[in-house]
Amino acid sequence: MISENTEVCENSKNAKKTERDFFKSLNQLTKHYNIDQLPVGNFKYPYNIALSIWHTAKMLRENKPHFNSLQLVQDNDERYLISEERYNTSTTLFYIPVIPLYHLLKNKTRKKSAQLLLSVCSYLYKNADIPYYRQQGSYLYWNYEMLSDWLSDDEEIDENHIIRKELLQAEMIGDYMEQKISNDKNLEIFMERINTFKPTDDFDRKCFQIAKSTFELYSDYPNESIFRNAHFNNLSMKETIYVSEDDEEKVITMDKYISFFANDYGSVYQNLVDGINNEFNEYAELQEPVIIKTFNGKSLDNVNLDFEDRLFRIVTDLINILG
Repeated sequence: MISENTEVCENSKNAKKTERDFFKSLNQLTKHYNIDQLPVGNFKYPYNIALSIWHTAKMLRENKPHFNSLQLVQDNDERYLISEERYNTSTTLFYIPVIPLYHLLKNKTRKKSAQLLLSVCSYLYKNADIPYYRQQGSYLYWNYEMLSDWLSDDEEIDENHIIRKELLQAEMIGDYMEQKISNDKNLEIFMERINTFKPTDDFDRKCFQIAKSTFELYSDYPNESIFRNAHFNNLSMKETIYVSEDDEEKVITMDKYISFFANDYGSVYQNLVDGINNEFNEYAELQEPVIIKTFNGKSLDNVNLDFEDRLFRIVTDLINILG
């Protein structure tokens, strides 16, 4: 496997075939990405290939925001290029707080804007498959349970301690809000809520914009999951053939850093995040949405990271307005 930083070198008897395979693959790649090739007619093998890989990677890096890497691979006696596109999450915790939304729904002056955000959350929960911290199989459920067990073992923390009250609130309001968010009606009347909403201040306008962006995403991608381009240990589909059931996950999986949770302040929050960050420090890599494109002459699926790009922006805006 040859990357953009690797020198190309090969016996002369295979050079012609390698060149032929490479430039055939390069033609397909540059047409797909609509970028120009570097004229390398004055350079002999292997420098023509090495320069072409360097230039192509440079062009992709400058023009394609999600480009991550370019490699020349050998499959039996055939050589071709593969590109990797990756959505960079920047080691961010995308945790959506539901207790602030609960209080907004109770506020008469904010109820309409809160209902817009409720529809947004319903799409993220039901369609985009974002985990909810009260679901027993979720990563954050386990973390909240660990915190609860720790409190139970600490004799100095009585029932009236603030952290116990916060944890009880996280459980009770969390269960209540999950019922609200999972209600199909929120999506059925999503458009109606948008069409009848009249913003009166900056907060309303922000809620309105988030709702519109989410409804557009819902219309374009009604059944796409946030995990659609997540791969075991960030391996390509071809590489996962060699994965056994005993292999361990060696990366921070996406379900650990994107989720609904209780609140973004207080003692429970601080203890929760401290524990999660300590665990994450033990890993060297994040699982992120990745697309591998193979340029071997076969037709390419029309896949991209548009869904992920728009969804993560919506989640970020939602977190900011609820925080």
